[in-house]
Amino acid sequence: MAELTLSWYCIYVKSRHEFKVSERLSKLGIEVFLPAVEKLRKWKDRKKLVKFPLFPGYLFVNIEKSYELILRVLKTPGVVCFIKNALGEPEPVPEEQIIPLKKAIENKVEIDPYPYLKEGQKVRIKSGALQGVTGILKSKEKKHYLILAIDILQRSVSVRIDASEVELV
Repeated sequence: MAELTLSWYCIYVKSRHEFKVSERLSKLGIEVFLPAVEKLRKWKDRKKLVKFPLFPGYLFVNIEKSYELILRVLKTPGVVCFIKNALGEPEPVPEEQIIPLKKAIENKVEIDPYPYLKEGQKVRIKSGALQGVTGILKSKEKKHYLILAIDILQRSVSVRIDASEVELV
């Protein structure tokens, strides 16, 4: 029989169950990676450092692609499903994407969620002087620009922006 190799897979879990599911899977002997960050939360009477999942609703498991292990993960209370490919099979996450994230978390590097944006997507400015303005995201020489178009004139202008100030429309 061929030796099965471990691969990382992303699983979707019930809302606000990330830490519980991570603990349950660990108790089953499954390697789990739940990227989480600590943020200072303020209430009227106090402040406290609270741990939040970096990707709410998702965590990663490092397992062999076997029916038994996939089923064991799926039967864990709080697990909804594996993230699948077009064929409906669990989609492996490249280790080159997991390792840098693990290193950043382990070394307590300051991490903030960043919108997953692709050039050509329609975006909206979240803050600053152009708040609420929408346009097309463009990258040029490691800088980001918002393309503002006047369709009737078939003309556009570009405005340099900080990519962290935009969100998908």
